[in-house]
Amino acid sequence: MFIDHIRIYAKAGDGGNGHVSFRREKFVPRGGPDGGDGGNGGHVKLVVDPSTDNLRAYHYDPKLLAENGQHGSRYKRTGRSGKMKIGRVPPGTVVYRAPATTVQEAVELERSEEGVDLEPIADLTENGQEFILCEGGIGGKGNVHFKSATNQTPTEFTPGTEGEGGVYYLELRRIADAGLVGFPNAGKSTLIGKLSHAHPKIASYPFTTLQPVVGVVEFGNFRRCTVADIPGLIEGAHENRGLGHEFLRHITRCRVLLFVIDMAGTEGRDPISDLEILRKEVREYDEELAGFPWIIVANKMDVEGAEEKLAMFKARFPKQTIIPISAEAETGLDELRSYLDENVGYRV
Repeated sequence: MFIDHIRIYAKAGDGGNGHVSFRREKFVPRGGPDGGDGGNGGHVKLVVDPSTDNLRAYHYDPKLLAENGQHGSRYKRTGRSGKMKIGRVPPGTVVYRAPATTVQEAVELERSEEGVDLEPIADLTENGQEFILCEGGIGGKGNVHFKSATNQTPTEFTPGTEGEGGVYYLELRRIADAGLVGFPNAGKSTLIGKLSHAHPKIASYPFTTLQPVVGVVEFGNFRRCTVADIPGLIEGAHENRGLGHEFLRHITRCRVLLFVIDMAGTEGRDPISDLEILRKEVREYDEELAGFPWIIVANKMDVEGAEEKLAMFKARFPKQTIIPISAEAETGLDELRSYLDENVGYRV
């Protein structure tokens, strides 16, 4: 199960209360105040973990609850601080503050964010990056702090403060170095299966891929990159038609976009029109995204008629990088791997 956005409830620990007591021993019958301070509540912290590739763990337990600090005690003993709660998230996780403050409100809110104003509070992109999601409460003061020359037996103390808490929305935006963009049945799933060891579901009907599939492409010399097979796009996706925003938000952090075009037009589509629609949908969704580096992967070149359409395609887009391939026949893949290695490959 691939989970790329989810609500969670987080609550930092409350601070422990200060203590009121007086020293009473065998030979010290009228000792002064000795009430200790309360311990601090534990924080809730998010840590970017490169070994985590999605938010599935929060699907089963959408709560991050830190420990409360213990109350102070006699003999000026400070209560133990609460343990911090650490939540691990993948690189590219954006954290929003959701308009809810309790678990019940979080349950009642739908996952869809349409019409809901969310406040972004963190963008976690670097491995090992840490973010304090909720600050723990501060421990209260014991009565030992309130003694004075005129108040020898103070009974004042301060309670611990409440830890921060609320409902938060986690959204995974960067899932790969390169993203495959294309209409359903363009051959993206077959392509990623040939490039990497990923095993996406492949069939001859639209929307076979309903969730992103990430594959690791190995280049040798300890170099690699990650490529995402993202659910197929349809016209009107920028208005959230079809899988819409479920698809488009995943390419906002890819370093390069690979527009996979069915050059043979096996679905009765025109390759030139397909690319124009895909570019329009990306541009309508995010102007900045439209400026990302991109190339054209002309797929299904083993099908009759593809060569003639490729010639017309090149005439229409003479300045664009076009790599002709057949994912099914595994031709042209070496040139595509070379491009990926040169532009998004990294040493591990």
